[in-house]
Amino acid sequence: MMNFDQIINRRPTNSAKWTVGPNELPLSIADMDFPTAPAIVAALQAKVATGIFGYETVPVTYYQAVADWYANEHGCHPQIEWMQYASGVIPALASVIRRVTNPGDQVLLQAPVYNMFFQTIRDNGRQVVSSDLNYDPTTQSYSIDWRDLETKLADQRTRLLILCNPHNPTGQIWSQADLIRLAELSGKYHVKIFADEIHGDITFNETGYVPFFSLPTSLLQQVIVAVSPSKTFNVASIHAAILLIPNADLRAVIRQGLQNDGLTAVNLAAIPATIAAYTQGQAWLHELLAYLKTNRAWVEQLIATQLASQIQVVPAQATYLAWLDCRQVTRDTQPLAEFLRQTTGLILTPGAVYGEPGKAFLRLNLAYPRAVLEDGLARLVQGVAAYQEKSRN
Repeated sequence: MMNFDQIINRRPTNSAKWTVGPNELPLSIADMDFPTAPAIVAALQAKVATGIFGYETVPVTYYQAVADWYANEHGCHPQIEWMQYASGVIPALASVIRRVTNPGDQVLLQAPVYNMFFQTIRDNGRQVVSSDLNYDPTTQSYSIDWRDLETKLADQRTRLLILCNPHNPTGQIWSQADLIRLAELSGKYHVKIFADEIHGDITFNETGYVPFFSLPTSLLQQVIVAVSPSKTFNVASIHAAILLIPNADLRAVIRQGLQNDGLTAVNLAAIPATIAAYTQGQAWLHELLAYLKTNRAWVEQLIATQLASQIQVVPAQATYLAWLDCRQVTRDTQPLAEFLRQTTGLILTPGAVYGEPGKAFLRLNLAYPRAVLEDGLARLVQGVAAYQEKSRN
């Protein structure tokens, strides 16, 4: 049994999240404050013990581990020939953007959505276009605006759609029917789809998520799917991702682009960590999911009892992120987030970074030992009360 209640001091570890002030508590950047699976640690220790860190290639066992994981965990078995190693999902996305679009083209996404999508599109000289998700405040649920999405896909300037499945930050899992409709529209309008599925293992519904590549191959001819052990096993810094590209011609284009961009070189941790994760990490993951489920339920209950008139937690089917509806407090959480940090030390992510539709929301990371979350939520309750008192005066 893993001890997910163990508190580890990450401040002296070069953690991007924990490079903050001494009294600050970051419940923000999406990595977990839990040690990874023991099998991964053992695999990396064995690798380091060899003392030889020369150039490496990707063995077929790496891809086989990925295929078997999806067969065992998600009931679908992707073909190994579809797979291509890349040193990270966002670097791979940048490379894909450069290969399947031209400068000035439009890349479509669905806000509110992961902020790095916006930056990556713009950094590569393309135009961001959003088909904003519909939010129903009565059910606190998100859905695709199909009419608007099709209009924007039909625009000849739109060459690529980025899909987040499951969706970050809302925790929405797209259904098989959603994915089929997206695939059919992409075929109709000749728009490629890049599906970021790195949150796919962190699910809390009964059926899990539907991998895009589980659809019939005939629907996948313009689809590129990115997966990684990074979120599931808290190993983002190993810089390992897998692209699944069923269309052979598209795969050749993407593979050449990744090679040209230097994104196929393998670091010493990527192969052993990924193979260990996908062949020996199942029990650890299931323990993690149980712990995260209790964390989410506890946060929802506390906010419902202590902040009921101010904040609601949007129900989520996936991810270890809570999306907080703060519209009763403010229509723009940027000043609220700044106030919370200044007065309580609590660091949350203001929703505007995920696009205009997220402005009245905050994102909170749930993947902490319970004692850390208790500290963070106490600061949130205190800070919201102080913010409202300040606003009244």
